[in-house]
Amino acid sequence: MLAAVDVGSNTVRMLLGNVHNGAIIPARYDRYVTRLAGGFDPQLGLASQSMENTLAALVEIAVAIKSYGAERVRVVGTEALRRAANGPDFVRRVKENTGLQLEIIDGEVEACLSCKGVFAALDPRPESCLMFDIGGGSTEFVLNAAGQIMFQRSYPLGVVGLCENFSNPVNQQKHIASILDRVSQDLTQSSCFDKALDPSTVLVGTAGTVTTLAAIKLRMDVYDGLRINNMTLLPEELHLLLHHLDPLSDNQREQLPGLEKGRGDLILPGIRIVLGIFEHFQKDLLKVSDFGLLEGLLLTMAGKQSLS
Repeated sequence: MLAAVDVGSNTVRMLLGNVHNGAIIPARYDRYVTRLAGGFDPQLGLASQSMENTLAALVEIAVAIKSYGAERVRVVGTEALRRAANGPDFVRRVKENTGLQLEIIDGEVEACLSCKGVFAALDPRPESCLMFDIGGGSTEFVLNAAGQIMFQRSYPLGVVGLCENFSNPVNQQKHIASILDRVSQDLTQSSCFDKALDPSTVLVGTAGTVTTLAAIKLRMDVYDGLRINNMTLLPEELHLLLHHLDPLSDNQREQLPGLEKGRGDLILPGIRIVLGIFEHFQKDLLKVSDFGLLEGLLLTMAGKQSLS
């Protein structure tokens, strides 16, 4: 039994399972919205309450891992912990309270792991794809062609950061546009920009924002990731959803089937990021993968290195 834990900027997730002939066989999946990046201070780092919420979730996760007798465990932290001055202190507290060794990974490792997980879900696998993973504190982009990663990079663009630092929608869109310009510049420097814009390159999205949008489309009362895999989203659908959700309160939005508690204020910034990506890269369809970082961790622990 393998155990993978993702301590994200908005959610903490655990996947228990095995890998057989390259296929992931899940045993248990747990998810907690703890908003670790909530109330983040550039000088002090993570807010006290955010750390307490996340630590409480990890205590429960540690109990589950022990009960299943997991032989290998990997716990990783992403953008909020990368940026936090008090990140190492939180890592120490996690070890003392749960026995779990929290590893803070860099953005390129996160992007690579997410790509491994995404490819395990895609059917059929595209010859080339531009994959993005929107988190609470960062967004990762990976360009893959013929089974090889041509470009991978992490950017400080996340739904929690947008929500807390850019309350005005116009300012959110300006910030999204500026980050996407950086992505284009980096792709150009890596001689990958034309491939990203090529009509044959499929746009693929993963992680909470994108899977939530797919769940809303399916009006899911109970989330089912296997139904999410390989779904498609269109920009016109997201424009309509943005128009519908904008005048509602956070609580009213969370009554919508498919929109989990704790995402009421994050869904609009998330939609704006996805729409920005659609427009910036001139795509008219998005393929959705429920698989991502957690599944990439399991595949790596099982020794599966190839994306082909």
